[in-house]
Amino acid sequence: MNQISVVSPLTGEKLHDIKAFSATEVADAFHIARQAQPAWAESVQRRAVVAKKLAALLAKKQDAVMDLLQAETGKSRSHAFEEVAGALGAISYYAKVSPKLMRRKKVKAAVPFMLSAFVEPAPVGVVGVITPWNYPLALTMMDVIPALMAGNAVVQKADNQTAKTVQLARDLAVEAGVPQGIWQVVQGDAAEVGNAVTDNADYVAFTGSTPTGRIVAERAAKRLIGYSLELGGKNPMIVLPGANLEQAAEIALGSAFGNAGQLCVSIERLYVPNHALAEFEAILKRRIETMQVGSSGEFAHDIGSLTSKAQIERVAGFVDRAVDEGAKVLTGGKKLEQLGPNFYAPTVLTAVPKTAEILTKEVFGPVIALVGYDSLDEAVELANATEFGLNAALVGDKRKALEIASRLMAGSVNINEGYRASMASMAAPMGGMKQSGMGRRSGPQGLLRFTETRTIGVANKLPIGLPTRAKEYKVMAPLMTKLTKWI
Repeated sequence: MNQISVVSPLTGEKLHDIKAFSATEVADAFHIARQAQPAWAESVQRRAVVAKKLAALLAKKQDAVMDLLQAETGKSRSHAFEEVAGALGAISYYAKVSPKLMRRKKVKAAVPFMLSAFVEPAPVGVVGVITPWNYPLALTMMDVIPALMAGNAVVQKADNQTAKTVQLARDLAVEAGVPQGIWQVVQGDAAEVGNAVTDNADYVAFTGSTPTGRIVAERAAKRLIGYSLELGGKNPMIVLPGANLEQAAEIALGSAFGNAGQLCVSIERLYVPNHALAEFEAILKRRIETMQVGSSGEFAHDIGSLTSKAQIERVAGFVDRAVDEGAKVLTGGKKLEQLGPNFYAPTVLTAVPKTAEILTKEVFGPVIALVGYDSLDEAVELANATEFGLNAALVGDKRKALEIASRLMAGSVNINEGYRASMASMAAPMGGMKQSGMGRRSGPQGLLRFTETRTIGVANKLPIGLPTRAKEYKVMAPLMTKLTKWI
């Protein structure tokens, strides 16, 4: 059996080994899932009960789950807790709403009394879910749980770095009552296993980079299956004129450095009025330099480690290139090797040239590019000047912010928060515009994307039925014309 060694982000030493699946084994998992799915689809009430049990189990075992999350990702205890809370929110929401969402509903028929019409969502079959390493628990629950609640089976490709966390989530679901074959987890070579999932699924939900998302979309389109993609972001925050700068700075650091910036919706670009820029720089620098960096089993650190050597090299490379292009480091800009191999100081760059790479490419780390603006029209233009459109934020007067929010090309806009106000609202859809993805997770759409709509038409028994012969049409046509006009 092929093995993959997973390295601890905190020490650089081997954490554990996991099995590497082949494309054939992935296909076998789909075969098992397809056989099990019809029985699982029979009762949405049963599925909702199982989801409630899963939420209770996860809440009970959250300390052990957080320990594993931190071991595999290097994130702080605070951000591990935030992830568990997000996972619990997703499970609880879909446990509550799935019976209503999956119910057959009566709709207006073409001919009253003579005809009736109903619509109902039907599960697609077996859903392929591909999740990344940065939020292995929360993103799993936001995609896998609604797919299961819709009556589907799931074959999930976990990222190798965090496969144990995903497997633990799946094992808790089985303990709660999900049949073994209904949710299976695979991992291994990214291309081989990822392509095998896409090539065998009836629908695929992918979270990851935009380039890989395009590959998933192309393979899914060739098979005429549905897909949803949550991809990259280059998310802006605009500090409005008159905003409290102390509060704005604290919101900014929480929004940019959550999970060490390894979050698709985290803030990477920060726009501040030029007249307040110097004062804001001083406030932001002071506040960031009080942050505690490290990782432990206690709520003692504000920011944890990056998750891999590749990540720290990526982040350091972005910062070094920005400096080469003329940007200046206000604070941070260095590895913290005394803490471990993958720690990087929370960083703010100023005097960033308009053409700098760091204003358009996703860093996916604890780095803010701070830019001044003269007018709100300019700020909106700068915020929208990217191929991405995942998340955005506004800080300041709520009324003015609500007015500006509708001008931002982003799937979610947060006011006086960076991303949690929208992301934690499980009843609200979450996803991206432009190159940040297609489709939405969370909310009713987050479940209904995993279904096909079935329409049922009924001809009711009446003395007069729909015509089938020419002579009947001759009699009925005038009446039906009048009825259509009346309707």
